[in-house]
Amino acid sequence: MKRLLGRARLVTLTGPGGVGKTRLALKAAHAVRRAFEDGAFFVDLSDVRAPEMLDRALVTCLRLVDQTARPACEVLHAHLADKRVLLVLDGVEHLVEECEALLGPLLKAAAGLSVLVTSRQVLEADGEHVVVVPPMSAGDAVSLFADRAGDASLGRGQTELVRQLCLRLDLLPLAIELAAVRLRVMCLEEVVIQLLPLDLGNRNTTLRTVIGWSHELCTPHERLLWARLSVFCGSFALEAAEAVCSDSCLPAVEIADVVGGLVDKSILSAEETAGGLRFRMLDSIKDYGAEWLARLDSQSERLERRHKDFYLAQARTSAAAWFGPDQQRIFVRTRAQLDNLRGAFERCEVDEALELASTLWFYWVGCGQLGEGWTWLGRALARGGSTGPRARALWVAGYVAVLIGEFSRAREMLEECRALEDPATKAYAVHRLGCLALVSDDHDRAVELFNEAVEHYAANRTLECNVLMACVELALVMAFQQQVEACHELCDQVRESCESVGELWVRSYVDYVEAYTAWLTGDGDLALTLSLRSLQVSHHFHDLFCTVLVIEFVALLRAESGDVERAAVLQGAAARIWESVGPRLLDSSYFNAAHVACAELSRKALGRHAYAGAHTRGTRLDLDAAVAVAMGAAETRQELPLTPREWEVAELVSLGLSNREAAGRLTISKRTVDTHVEHILAKLGFSTRAQIATWVTEQQDESAR
Repeated sequence: MKRLLGRARLVTLTGPGGVGKTRLALKAAHAVRRAFEDGAFFVDLSDVRAPEMLDRALVTCLRLVDQTARPACEVLHAHLADKRVLLVLDGVEHLVEECEALLGPLLKAAAGLSVLVTSRQVLEADGEHVVVVPPMSAGDAVSLFADRAGDASLGRGQTELVRQLCLRLDLLPLAIELAAVRLRVMCLEEVVIQLLPLDLGNRNTTLRTVIGWSHELCTPHERLLWARLSVFCGSFALEAAEAVCSDSCLPAVEIADVVGGLVDKSILSAEETAGGLRFRMLDSIKDYGAEWLARLDSQSERLERRHKDFYLAQARTSAAAWFGPDQQRIFVRTRAQLDNLRGAFERCEVDEALELASTLWFYWVGCGQLGEGWTWLGRALARGGSTGPRARALWVAGYVAVLIGEFSRAREMLEECRALEDPATKAYAVHRLGCLALVSDDHDRAVELFNEAVEHYAANRTLECNVLMACVELALVMAFQQQVEACHELCDQVRESCESVGELWVRSYVDYVEAYTAWLTGDGDLALTLSLRSLQVSHHFHDLFCTVLVIEFVALLRAESGDVERAAVLQGAAARIWESVGPRLLDSSYFNAAHVACAELSRKALGRHAYAGAHTRGTRLDLDAAVAVAMGAAETRQELPLTPREWEVAELVSLGLSNREAAGRLTISKRTVDTHVEHILAKLGFSTRAQIATWVTEQQDESAR
């Protein structure tokens, strides 16, 4: 595999479910990772059900924050054009045509890109090299069985019997893992006898038979929950399983115990994330559950409806609580729920789709997901819809359009919303038309519209983040017009409202505006303090729009304090970030003022060539590094934030080992490894093990340079 990936740019690992395609792909990616200086990325596509979301899934996995109206495929082309990257696309058999259509042009546009695919079906794409994944070796299979047998220890002299059992299972890793679970209820000899009728060599039959065994081993409640859990996309929390899968036959209070039983039987796997414990099923196991669910009269449709209703309700709850102290928790939870929110969106009726796409406005706007929000809103609005839901989707789409630079589309949508005369949404439409005027330097019109919006909000007795943002944006106009006292007064009112409920996101914009006024009055130290506080929050929430505005402003403050080289580096970093932000606000003479002043000061102090060199270095910084430099860090790599033991655990996670396997390697308890993984996720701000694996590879590559 290592040699093949060295000469072939598109490799497909194919074979039946459970043969170990994913395991081999992860092992191969780890082996060749040093050849890809810009990283190796694992993309689980098994739960991407809408073909049009394929390229968006890749954008998300690559952690690309793009806030433009460009199609996701164009974002991928632009990002990968000069990169040396390995993409591992896992489970693409349901997206074969879409993958072929995406990868062909992408591989041509990005000469340094290589793609490793796992699929039960080959792509039949130009340049594809197909590898039929062989079963495990007999020795590895015996070791895997013994490891999974756990406390059900094998007797002396039983190795040959285990070897025969593994051969009867066609050396399929998943089948071996599931068969090992049966040792909890029968002896090894009985397990082997049960395998005698199997048709050797028919791996699909073998795996299905062993999954069927696991099904038989389950209690009636476990079988029922197994079937019902198949409606979830990706991972899910216990709370979701209780809400979606419970009824009089399976009470919610019993779900936790039943989930525990399914984990014990290896039907579910549990993973610690920043948002708490989450569960998932392998595709082959989920498919088996879905087949059983389909056999239950009307249950499949009912469960899909409950799944959709639950996540629609989750979106409503999160949106309502966004103006409050739980923004961090809502951000983490919504990010973890994204696969299921996508699945729910595909199941929505017209008005429900409009509601879900618009209710998630806080995530699209406040958490750096404008590109995906634009896609959802466009699809929902294209279906029509009733006046109320459509009006709400129009103002949210108009808001997103302003932020991604689609000004003409924004005006069309906001004027259409305004014309609907829907009392609940008129204020929002007027407000965002004010934003259009602001970025167009039409301050008189902006003030008029912001004041009108605030009046409408007050008449509706509305107080939430959008209302306060209207006041912040009005204060920004005042700052640009050097009305310092009026600006301070309005900012103080907004800050008081935010602090009274523990709100953070709007406060980051208040800090930016007040930093600007502090600079106007000559207080550079206060301006820097407020700017850095704003930057910490906006970057934490992935709000790219606020982040780049503040970086531009911090560059000026650094230059004025004499740190002109850092200022030039930050301007280079900002130039790169602006490419991912739709509206080029630097075209505004007011938003551009800090940039122009910084460039003039830095060029004069450094000289043209030195300034250009520092600026170029800045363009090579990623977003995290740019923020670190703005905060005062050096341009060198920072010390790893993990303890030595956490680093050991992270390396084993990157190899694809489970927590139990990692515990065995390190001779510590699984519970200790669970805790280490939880700490790693929290420290790095990640939510999945795949993100840890990617990060480890990046750190190892950087150390090798």
